[in-house]
Amino acid sequence: MAIVKIKDKYQVTLPAKLREEAGLEIGDLLEADVHGGKITLTPKHLVDRELALALQDVRRGRVTGPYSSAKAALRALKRRRR
Repeated sequence: MAIVKIKDKYQVTLPAKLREEAGLEIGDLLEADVHGGKITLTPKHLVDRELALALQDVRRGRVTGPYSSAKAALRALKRRRR
């Protein structure tokens, strides 16, 4: 069991051993919930992290398309590769 302290702005630091056991990395998402006075943090699936990164790309304008067909999308990708 690990003991953590609530700091300014109600932040807590998860000990390295717990982060490693849970497979957490910087940028991962956790779902926080309260059950019977206990706070649980549940790692979200990798898909959630990838979706968040994709949404950042959209917000920053790093997108192409829309395309009229799959063939048109492939042509655009081939042009970008050159």
